[in-house]
Amino acid sequence: MERNPMATGSAKNFPLPFTGKVVRRTGGGVAAAVLTFALLGAAANAGWQDVASRYDQARFAKLAESRAAGLAQASQQGGSGDASAIHETLDPVAVAAAPSEIEGDWRCRQIKLGGMTPYIVYSWFHCRIAEQDGHLTFAKLSGSQHAFGTLYPEGGGFVYLGATTMKGEPTRHYSGDGASVGAPATPDDQIGLLSLTGPGRARLELPYPVQESTFDVIELRR
Repeated sequence: MERNPMATGSAKNFPLPFTGKVVRRTGGGVAAAVLTFALLGAAANAGWQDVASRYDQARFAKLAESRAAGLAQASQQGGSGDASAIHETLDPVAVAAAPSEIEGDWRCRQIKLGGMTPYIVYSWFHCRIAEQDGHLTFAKLSGSQHAFGTLYPEGGGFVYLGATTMKGEPTRHYSGDGASVGAPATPDDQIGLLSLTGPGRARLELPYPVQESTFDVIELRR
Protein backbone atom coordinates (compact mmCIF):
# COMPACT_ATOMS: atom_id res chain seq x y z
CA MET A 1 0.00 0.00 0.00
CA GLU A 2 1.51 3.27 -1.10
CA ARG A 3 1.53 6.38 1.03
CA ASN A 4 1.36 9.75 -0.62
CA PRO A 5 4.05 12.43 -0.32
CA MET A 6 2.91 15.08 2.12
CA ALA A 7 4.68 18.07 3.54
CA THR A 8 5.03 18.23 7.29
CA GLY A 9 4.06 21.11 9.54
CA SER A 10 1.26 23.61 9.63
CA ALA A 11 -0.59 24.96 6.61
CA LYS A 12 -2.13 28.06 8.14
CA ASN A 13 -1.70 30.20 5.03
CA PHE A 14 -1.51 27.60 2.31
CA PRO A 15 -1.25 28.42 -1.41
CA LEU A 16 -4.26 28.24 -3.68
CA PRO A 17 -5.27 24.69 -4.62
CA PHE A 18 -5.72 25.93 -8.16
CA THR A 19 -6.70 29.02 -10.08
CA GLY A 20 -9.28 28.99 -12.80
CA LYS A 21 -12.05 31.07 -14.22
CA VAL A 22 -15.42 30.93 -12.54
CA VAL A 23 -18.38 32.42 -14.33
CA ARG A 24 -20.71 34.23 -11.97
CA ARG A 25 -24.35 33.82 -12.99
CA THR A 26 -27.03 36.31 -12.00
CA GLY A 27 -30.76 36.41 -12.64
CA GLY A 28 -30.70 33.15 -14.56
CA GLY A 29 -28.17 34.46 -17.11
CA VAL A 30 -24.40 34.57 -17.37
CA ALA A 31 -22.91 37.80 -16.08
CA ALA A 32 -20.09 39.43 -18.00
CA ALA A 33 -17.83 39.43 -14.96
CA VAL A 34 -15.39 36.56 -14.65
CA LEU A 35 -14.12 35.74 -11.18
CA THR A 36 -10.90 34.12 -10.13
CA PHE A 37 -11.74 30.96 -8.19
CA ALA A 38 -9.59 31.48 -5.08
CA LEU A 39 -9.73 29.43 -1.90
CA LEU A 40 -7.69 31.62 0.39
CA GLY A 41 -8.14 30.06 3.83
CA ALA A 42 -8.12 33.46 5.53
CA ALA A 43 -9.27 33.98 9.09
CA ALA A 44 -12.09 36.19 7.85
CA ASN A 45 -13.58 33.13 6.13
CA ALA A 46 -13.02 30.83 9.08
CA GLY A 47 -15.26 27.79 9.08
CA TRP A 48 -13.84 24.60 7.66
CA GLN A 49 -10.35 25.71 8.71
CA ASP A 50 -11.48 25.54 12.34
CA VAL A 51 -12.48 21.90 11.85
CA ALA A 52 -9.85 20.49 9.49
CA SER A 53 -6.69 18.96 10.90
CA ARG A 54 -3.32 20.43 9.94
CA TYR A 55 -2.63 17.28 7.94
CA ASP A 56 -5.80 17.76 5.92
CA GLN A 57 -5.18 21.47 5.41
CA ALA A 58 -1.73 20.55 4.08
CA ARG A 59 -3.04 18.02 1.57
CA PHE A 60 -5.84 20.37 0.51
CA ALA A 61 -3.18 23.00 -0.22
CA LYS A 62 -1.61 20.48 -2.60
CA LEU A 63 -4.79 19.82 -4.58
CA ALA A 64 -3.29 21.04 -7.87
CA GLU A 65 -0.11 19.04 -7.27
CA SER A 66 -2.10 15.91 -6.42
CA ARG A 67 -4.27 16.28 -9.52
CA ALA A 68 -1.26 16.76 -11.82
CA ALA A 69 0.55 13.77 -10.33
CA GLY A 70 -2.54 11.60 -10.62
CA LEU A 71 -3.10 12.60 -14.25
CA ALA A 72 0.52 11.86 -15.09
CA GLN A 73 0.28 8.39 -13.59
CA ALA A 74 -3.10 7.79 -15.27
CA SER A 75 -1.49 8.37 -18.68
CA GLN A 76 0.34 5.07 -18.27
CA GLN A 77 -1.23 1.91 -19.62
CA GLY A 78 -2.97 -0.58 -17.39
CA GLY A 79 -5.98 1.23 -15.94
CA SER A 80 -9.56 0.00 -15.84
CA GLY A 81 -12.90 1.56 -16.71
CA ASP A 82 -13.92 4.38 -19.04
CA ALA A 83 -10.73 6.44 -19.41
CA SER A 84 -12.58 9.20 -21.30
CA ALA A 85 -14.38 10.06 -18.04
CA ILE A 86 -11.14 11.39 -16.53
CA HIS A 87 -10.80 14.49 -18.70
CA GLU A 88 -14.56 14.84 -19.17
CA THR A 89 -14.74 15.32 -15.40
CA LEU A 90 -11.59 17.36 -14.72
CA ASP A 91 -11.34 19.63 -17.78
CA PRO A 92 -14.54 21.74 -17.46
CA VAL A 93 -14.21 25.17 -15.86
CA ALA A 94 -15.77 25.50 -12.40
CA VAL A 95 -18.89 27.67 -12.17
CA ALA A 96 -19.76 29.61 -9.02
CA ALA A 97 -22.84 28.06 -7.43
CA ALA A 98 -25.31 28.70 -4.65
CA PRO A 99 -26.18 25.79 -2.32
CA SER A 100 -29.63 25.53 -3.90
CA GLU A 101 -28.02 24.72 -7.25
CA ILE A 102 -26.25 21.62 -5.98
CA GLU A 103 -28.84 20.25 -3.55
CA GLY A 104 -30.65 17.07 -4.47
CA ASP A 105 -29.96 13.57 -5.78
CA TRP A 106 -27.10 12.83 -8.16
CA ARG A 107 -25.68 9.93 -10.14
CA CYS A 108 -22.04 9.66 -9.11
CA ARG A 109 -18.97 7.61 -9.89
CA GLN A 110 -15.55 7.61 -8.34
CA ILE A 111 -12.36 7.94 -10.36
CA LYS A 112 -9.04 7.02 -8.74
CA LEU A 113 -5.80 8.19 -10.35
CA GLY A 114 -2.29 6.94 -9.62
CA GLY A 115 -0.95 5.01 -6.68
CA MET A 116 -1.56 1.28 -6.86
CA THR A 117 -2.81 1.38 -10.46
CA PRO A 118 -2.71 4.05 -13.19
CA TYR A 119 -6.45 4.68 -12.98
CA ILE A 120 -9.77 3.10 -12.03
CA VAL A 121 -13.14 4.47 -13.19
CA TYR A 122 -15.97 2.88 -11.23
CA SER A 123 -19.60 2.38 -12.21
CA TRP A 124 -22.43 4.76 -11.27
CA PHE A 125 -23.83 5.00 -7.75
CA HIS A 126 -26.22 7.25 -5.85
CA CYS A 127 -25.16 10.46 -4.09
CA ARG A 128 -27.15 13.19 -2.37
CA ILE A 129 -26.47 16.78 -1.33
CA ALA A 130 -28.90 18.02 1.29
CA GLU A 131 -29.28 20.28 4.29
CA GLN A 132 -29.08 18.39 7.56
CA ASP A 133 -29.17 19.96 11.02
CA GLY A 134 -28.47 23.37 9.55
CA HIS A 135 -25.47 22.22 7.49
CA LEU A 136 -25.09 21.37 3.81
CA THR A 137 -23.99 17.74 3.50
CA PHE A 138 -22.71 15.36 0.84
CA ALA A 139 -23.41 11.63 1.00
CA LYS A 140 -22.52 8.68 -1.22
CA LEU A 141 -25.33 6.27 -0.47
CA SER A 142 -24.66 3.14 -2.51
CA GLY A 143 -21.79 0.86 -3.42
CA SER A 144 -19.45 -1.05 -1.13
CA GLN A 145 -17.99 2.18 0.29
CA HIS A 146 -20.20 5.03 1.49
CA ALA A 147 -19.18 8.59 2.40
CA PHE A 148 -20.69 11.41 4.40
CA GLY A 149 -19.53 14.90 5.26
CA THR A 150 -20.17 18.62 5.52
CA LEU A 151 -19.86 21.16 2.69
CA TYR A 152 -18.58 24.64 3.54
CA PRO A 153 -19.31 27.35 0.91
CA GLU A 154 -16.20 29.25 -0.08
CA GLY A 155 -15.08 31.18 -3.14
CA GLY A 156 -17.92 29.91 -5.35
CA GLY A 157 -17.21 26.27 -4.49
CA PHE A 158 -17.60 24.06 -1.43
CA VAL A 159 -14.90 22.61 0.82
CA TYR A 160 -15.82 19.07 1.87
CA LEU A 161 -14.83 17.48 5.19
CA GLY A 162 -16.08 13.94 5.52
CA ALA A 163 -15.29 10.28 6.10
CA THR A 164 -15.78 6.95 4.39
CA THR A 165 -17.67 3.96 5.77
CA MET A 166 -17.93 0.42 4.48
CA LYS A 167 -21.44 -0.72 3.57
CA GLY A 168 -23.29 -2.06 6.60
CA GLU A 169 -21.16 -0.20 9.15
CA PRO A 170 -22.36 2.78 11.22
CA THR A 171 -21.77 6.09 9.44
CA ARG A 172 -18.41 7.62 10.31
CA HIS A 173 -17.96 11.35 10.67
CA TYR A 174 -14.93 13.52 10.02
CA SER A 175 -12.54 13.17 12.96
CA GLY A 176 -10.28 16.20 12.35
CA ASP A 177 -7.53 16.20 14.95
CA GLY A 178 -8.90 13.02 16.50
CA ALA A 179 -6.65 10.78 14.39
CA SER A 180 -5.74 7.30 15.59
CA VAL A 181 -3.13 7.23 18.32
CA GLY A 182 0.35 7.26 16.79
CA ALA A 183 -0.93 7.97 13.26
CA PRO A 184 -0.63 11.31 11.45
CA ALA A 185 -4.05 10.89 9.86
CA THR A 186 -7.21 8.83 10.05
CA PRO A 187 -7.52 6.75 6.84
CA ASP A 188 -11.29 7.31 6.71
CA ASP A 189 -11.07 11.13 6.76
CA GLN A 190 -11.53 13.02 3.50
CA ILE A 191 -11.01 16.64 2.47
CA GLY A 192 -11.95 17.93 -0.95
CA LEU A 193 -13.36 20.61 -3.20
CA LEU A 194 -16.84 20.32 -4.72
CA SER A 195 -17.42 22.45 -7.81
CA LEU A 196 -20.35 22.90 -10.19
CA THR A 197 -19.06 22.52 -13.76
CA GLY A 198 -22.23 23.09 -15.79
CA PRO A 199 -25.96 22.28 -15.88
CA GLY A 200 -26.39 18.98 -14.09
CA ARG A 201 -22.64 18.46 -13.77
CA ALA A 202 -20.34 18.71 -10.74
CA ARG A 203 -17.19 17.12 -9.33
CA LEU A 204 -15.71 16.46 -5.90
CA GLU A 205 -11.89 16.46 -5.98
CA LEU A 206 -10.09 14.62 -3.17
CA PRO A 207 -6.33 15.28 -2.99
CA TYR A 208 -3.84 12.72 -1.72
CA PRO A 209 -6.10 10.03 -0.24
CA VAL A 210 -4.38 8.36 2.70
CA GLN A 211 -4.56 4.97 0.98
CA GLU A 212 -4.40 3.45 -2.51
CA SER A 213 -4.35 6.41 -4.93
CA THR A 214 -2.69 9.75 -5.59
CA PHE A 215 -5.84 11.69 -6.48
CA ASP A 216 -9.55 10.88 -6.41
CA VAL A 217 -12.46 12.68 -8.02
CA ILE A 218 -16.16 11.89 -7.82
CA GLU A 219 -18.07 12.82 -10.96
CA LEU A 220 -21.67 13.92 -10.35
CA ARG A 221 -24.42 14.09 -13.00
CA ARG A 222 -28.17 14.52 -13.14
